[in-house]
Formats: sequence, C-alpha cells, structure tokens
Amino acid sequence: MSRPFLLGLTGSIGMGKSTTAALFRERAVPVWDADAAVHGLYAEGGAAVGPIGGLCPEAVRRGAVDRAALKDWIAREPEALMRIEAVVHPLVAADRQAFIDRHRDAPLLVLDIPLLFETGADKWLDAVLVVTATPEVQRARVLDRPGMTEAQLDAILARQMPDAEKRARADHVIETLTPDHARAEVVALIEKLGAADA
Repeated sequence: MSRPFLLGLTGSIGMGKSTTAALFRERAVPVWDADAAVHGLYAEGGAAVGPIGGLCPEAVRRGAVDRAALKDWIAREPEALMRIEAVVHPLVAADRQAFIDRHRDAPLLVLDIPLLFETGADKWLDAVLVVTATPEVQRARVLDRPGMTEAQLDAILARQMPDAEKRARADHVIETLTPDHARAEVVALIEKLGAADA
C-alpha cells in the first residue's frame, strides 16, 4: 500500500518557514506544525499538562503549562530540560503519527520541524526542504518583530545550526526572496515530487 511522501520543512529564524508552510497549505498539502503541536500539548486539557505538573507543580497554572515558569525551572535546574523533553518528545511524536495516519491517502505531507536536523528527523523523513534568505533579509525580518533586539537575535542564532550547514544537508532549498518567488518554488517542488494533484 502506498503512503504519503514525508517532506520535512525547516529553516533558521526569519527565513520564511511559516510563510512557506502556508504556501503548501494553499495548494491543499496537509502541514503538521511541531510548534503548534507543543502549544496544544501545553494548553488546558493538553496531554503534557498532567505529566509536567508532576515534574514541576508551579509550571502549571489555570490548567495549562506556563512556559515562563518552565523557563525559570530550566534556569534553576540543569537536568530540568531533559526531564521535560522525556515527557514532551513522545507526546509530540504521537501527535505527528496521528497526523500522518489521518492523511494516509494524501500524496504529500509537509512536516514543519524547527529543530529538524538537531533532533535527527532527517533520518526518517523522505526528503528535507530548507528555506533560506540572505543574512541581511533575515536580520531585518527578525528585528521587525515586536520586542526583538540585536542581542536576542544573536543569542538565538548562536543556538541554531548555521544556515549554510542546513542548506548543505537539504534535499531541496527555497529562497524566500519575495512571496511570488517562494510560491512559484513551492508549486514547482510539489510538481517535482509528483503531488501536483494534492
């Protein structure tokens, strides 16, 4: 039985990943968003709320996980992040698998994973798409966000795999220079992957 082609989507901050994901959705390609999955798990009634409350009771407020309290806990206790990940990663994987199962008849699925290479997701995906832009465009986009500073951006970039390394490891690369250019690249890639009827 055939199964969907699993295309991983990633890119550094400010490179146009969310915009590119939306362009796939425009073409009726189902997109799973790792960040959205975590938000759902942390929300009131989410599957991570109880287990995280068991690890750190003060991190749950009004029935949901308080991310600021989690960050405080991680800052205080070096092993906190590993304990959180041990709870959250299996739940995220289950959410992702449920998405794949729901869309098993689609020719193409896009899995939007910010830390794709860092978490080894490239090992089980069929291909990886990296979105990119010039460093100047990237900085301008990110610094345009409310409350973002040069120092914050530099700290984020220091934690992320360099764009050049991501591009070198990618199967496909799209430059998000303009919305029209990115849209044309997405359409061409869908056709290349044989999912034009998606």
